This record gives sequence, C-alpha cells and structure tokens, in this order.
Amino acid sequence: MLEAKELTKSFGEVRALRSLTVRIGPGQAMCLLGANGAGKTTAINLFLAFIEPSSGSAWVNGHDVQRDPIGSKRHLAYIPEQVALYPSLTGLENLEFLADLSGRRDYGTDDLLRFLERAGLDSLAAFRRVSEYSKGMRQKVAIAAALARQASAFLLDEPLSGLDPGAANDFTNVLGDLRHDGAAILLATHDIFRAMELGTTIGIMKSGELVEQLDPGSVTGAELEKIYLDHMRGGGAGGQA
Repeated sequence: MLEAKELTKSFGEVRALRSLTVRIGPGQAMCLLGANGAGKTTAINLFLAFIEPSSGSAWVNGHDVQRDPIGSKRHLAYIPEQVALYPSLTGLENLEFLADLSGRRDYGTDDLLRFLERAGLDSLAAFRRVSEYSKGMRQKVAIAAALARQASAFLLDEPLSGLDPGAANDFTNVLGDLRHDGAAILLATHDIFRAMELGTTIGIMKSGELVEQLDPGSVTGAELEKIYLDHMRGGGAGGQA
C-alpha cells in the first residue's frame, strides 16, 4: 500500500507539492497526469525518501518513509524514465547482481530466468549484453529485479517516455499483471491512453496540487483529455517537477 497524508514540499518560496493525500491499496494503480513542473516527480521522490517533506508524511505498507526508510524500501520498487544497468553484463547477470544487492542470494539461474520471463523478456535476450538492449528491454530487467526482491509497491516516473507503441503496450501489460497480482502502483505519465488502460484512479496534477481524481471507467479517453486540457488552460503558479 502507498499512502500520502497531507504531503507537502517547498523549495524556498516555491510550493512544489501541496497537501497531497492519496491512498493506493493492493491491486490499485494511480496514474498521475500533469505538465512538467506539476509535482509528480516530487511526490515520487518523497515516497522514496530522496527528499524530506516540509510537512505531512508518506507511508509504504505501514512504514513511515522518513522514520523507517530502510523498512519502507524493502517493499518498494522504483523504475525511472531511464533504467541504469551495467551494459557489459547480460540481462541475467544484471538481475543476479541486483538480487544479491537486495539480499536475495538464494536464487538459482532458473529462478532468475523465470523472473525475467514473467517481466516479459525473451529467454534468449537474457543472455545478451545489456548494451544491445532497447529501453523497453532494460525496463523489463528492472521489473524482474522488483519481482526478485518481492516488491509489493511500485513507483514509476515516466517509464513510457520514448517507447515505441509495441514496447509501451508490452510494458503496460506487465504492469497490469502486477496490479492484478496485488501490487500497489503509482505511475507518473503524460500518456493519457496508457493511464486509462492501467489506472484504477487517474489523478490530474497542476502547480503541485492534485486538482482532480477520476475513475477511468467513468470517462472516455476524449473526455479525460478535455478535462485535463481544461485544467492546464486554467492558469496558476508553477512548481517543481
């Protein structure tokens, strides 16, 4: 579960996030839409304890991320726009290294290959060097690493940016499988179509504030786009990304 309680962050005079209160339970996915500077990345960084809140709190499976950052990170997986892997190692070797870092040294090769397969990476690709991988393939290794460390909460910051339609579809399907298996997902994206496909809740952010929450089943894609654009055209002060 991911939960924010009146979560606020200011950088000097700039209010980057304004009293964010959300709860994302097991099997739920909240997709945040918003322009650059809307506060999406700030919210994710607060959940990761990369920055300290000005007020309020962020929780992961009952762990306050500021008071118990290590405990909260045991349940978390973070997938940024650009996944950093060792290019000279294979996908399998990268996964083995990442699993070791998370304290899971009990996996054999077959176990690791099953995680990669579940993440959607072809078994032959697992033995190729990551320097030959596309962005979508690198992201699948990151998902496999999250599965290997038994993460139950996922934070994703623009992971669909730069993916071709086929790779974006594959990635969204994998996230959908994780959600159906009980993961809690917070996804920042500009892709309204994928947000509609994956999200159980759509959040629209502007100037650091969650200005609207929608059930994707209650609107069409065209209607959501109009609501989003109406908010973006409404004016207001800027914030941090």
